[in-house]
Amino acid sequence: MAQRLWKAGNAAAVWIYRRTGGRVGGRARGGSLVLLLTVAGRKSGVPHTVPVAYVERDGAYYLAATAGGQPKEPQWVRNLRAASTATVEVGRNRRTMSVEVLRGAESDAAWRDIIVATYPSFGPYEAKAGRRIAVARLTELG
Repeated sequence: MAQRLWKAGNAAAVWIYRRTGGRVGGRARGGSLVLLLTVAGRKSGVPHTVPVAYVERDGAYYLAATAGGQPKEPQWVRNLRAASTATVEVGRNRRTMSVEVLRGAESDAAWRDIIVATYPSFGPYEAKAGRRIAVARLTELG
């Protein structure tokens, strides 16, 4: 039941974001910027769109798979690991991006120096979740 409610909430958030060009839904509680991420399911191949907080740095979008500090990482990052591309929508701007889920020291540095440096409220999520928070870097193709 909770999963169905979560999916319905995400679907409503995506609809509102698209309808308003991100004027509504373009920022999360706490002020983090939000984009729409569309990536194919790693098993089904069916595209899924979810709102995700991001940091833009040096022409790339950095996404942290915090799931609000939940122990289980969000499905979208699992799908990104299996994908080479994804689509992002920032406001009304839609682009296909190359995907890289960072690893090791590069992931740690992106988490600390980009994500937490921009959104300090994200800092406690690793301890709360009991896992390392995955960070993905999306860069424009071509």
